[in-house]
Amino acid sequence: MINKRRDFIKKSTILGAAGVAIPNLGFASKKETKVYTKRPKVLFFDVNETLLDLTAMKDSVAKALNGRNDLLPLWFTTMLQYSLVTTVANQYNDFAIIGAAALQMVAANNGITLTHEEAKRSIVEPIRSLPAHQEVASALQSLKDAGYKLVSFTNSSNKGVETQFKNAGLTKYFDQRLSIEDMGKFKPHVDAYNWAARKMNIQPSECLLVAAHGWDISGALWANWRGAFISRPGAQLYPLSPTPEINEPNLKLVAEKLISLS
Repeated sequence: MINKRRDFIKKSTILGAAGVAIPNLGFASKKETKVYTKRPKVLFFDVNETLLDLTAMKDSVAKALNGRNDLLPLWFTTMLQYSLVTTVANQYNDFAIIGAAALQMVAANNGITLTHEEAKRSIVEPIRSLPAHQEVASALQSLKDAGYKLVSFTNSSNKGVETQFKNAGLTKYFDQRLSIEDMGKFKPHVDAYNWAARKMNIQPSECLLVAAHGWDISGALWANWRGAFISRPGAQLYPLSPTPEINEPNLKLVAEKLISLS
């Protein structure tokens, strides 16, 4: 039996090396995109990067890291990682506070001394005064004019997004603002999307998330929502999740496709 198993493994290795077709396990296969013609009942919008330009905050964080722009992706992924750590451990902290803690971690690993207060100042103040991306206001207005209900749905705190929208001039476009602060689990936990659908008194299939983060779109689609991805520079979809029905480089083009639905 052992010899037969060794022969099988050896044969499989040889076939693979020789370029002979090996069964497709499906890990990298292209998933079929569902085609929708009916409008969703509610459009949910992620906020940071999706609607707001993060350049000023990135500059502030890079300054705190002694100008190390190369550490920015590591900082953001560390922040996201520990937001999920707190969620699965049934804990909660403000997303910006987690961001400050993550900044301290990245700084320490690169020989940079940073107190929590210094890290917090580098994030909280800049993130609350971010401008909207250039096309956002007109695109949101066109969606409202087309009869859509617009709801923001963010990992940021209630106070944080209220201040952001006020400073960016976006408050008037939204029918409601939802923050996961009110339910204590960060996106992309499936409970966050289910909670948001219940808050709006609709079914998951009647929700569509607009976001510039592949992880957020993946979470929404796995929660049986629909999705529209804004492929801003550096943003990528997760290849192992379903494919959203819309994938465009800015909100104007996303809005045009949504308005064309019957």
